[in-house]
Amino acid sequence: MASCLRFGLFVGVMVLGFGFGIASVRADGMQDAVAAYKRGDYGTAVQLFRPLAEQGNLLAQKTLSYMYLQGKGGPQDYKAALKWSRLAAEQGDATAQRNLGIIYQTGQGAPQDYQEAAKWWRLAAEQGDAVAQFDLGQLSRQGQGVRQDYQEAAKLYRLAALQGLAPAQGALGAMYQIGQGVPQDYEEAVRWYRLAAEQGDALAQDNLGAMYDEGKGVAQDYSEAARWYRLAADQGDAGGQFNLGLMYATGHGVPEEISQAIKFYSLAADQGNANAQLNLGGLYLFGSGVPQNLVLAHMWVNLSASRGNQSAVEFRETIAKIMTPAQIAEAQRLAREWKPITQPTK
Repeated sequence: MASCLRFGLFVGVMVLGFGFGIASVRADGMQDAVAAYKRGDYGTAVQLFRPLAEQGNLLAQKTLSYMYLQGKGGPQDYKAALKWSRLAAEQGDATAQRNLGIIYQTGQGAPQDYQEAAKWWRLAAEQGDAVAQFDLGQLSRQGQGVRQDYQEAAKLYRLAALQGLAPAQGALGAMYQIGQGVPQDYEEAVRWYRLAAEQGDALAQDNLGAMYDEGKGVAQDYSEAARWYRLAADQGDAGGQFNLGLMYATGHGVPEEISQAIKFYSLAADQGNANAQLNLGGLYLFGSGVPQNLVLAHMWVNLSASRGNQSAVEFRETIAKIMTPAQIAEAQRLAREWKPITQPTK
């Protein structure tokens, strides 16, 4: 059984979202500012862009906002990024509106305010900005800053998905899988997952693998499930790592190989995947593929329980019954000191 369906996070990355066009560069002083930026002389670029931005030049305002956010040409300055993003957004620029929404959604440069984020994302979305459409869809699905509305979320995901935005395609697939905002339709879910997965979206690859694993919308095919799980796992996706580990543990789609199951469970558990932590704890309890270690068994199961895994809560009590007080204390110390490891994507 694959791990549960997951939705992605906000895209939430501020970008310049434009090139230095000929008409824009022709503005007085702009050519020198752009040349400084392109050669990496960011301090000079900031000094040259600032007076242009103060005169209302949109390109200069957007560039300054981005540079302050990235710390190019000086220390990272979220408040300055907010100032210049707002001025550009108020000129009606969709990219600036999207970026301003991100500032309010993340709370970097301004108090976190989902209503303000929704306001600016809506303005950008109405201009066809795919990322803003997707992020506004996320707010609609979660009921953050706007009324929770699954149909509106699905509509916004579709607008972005039709523009080829992979996270939106994956999110729309998830809506079809569970029948949220659209009629439940496993075949449609598979179609949208596949579009996103083929673009390299790790979450969609994991979800598509689960559809093959469970035979939903496609003929059940463990080998194909394992293939998609591996693609997700290779990108550092914890869900894909857990599911691939489960395939190795059961021999579905891959040879049964406990050492590989341990490898992928460990990778997922290190990132905080509760299911992987539970299964890894079980392997340490029974000494399956690893030396029996009650302390590590308790630690992993305890971590899983702390993430809301109810099965782990009961399992933790069972393990504790065969441990000494000193072993329990050591396991609890390890759990307190544990920190998740973020794995780089390939």
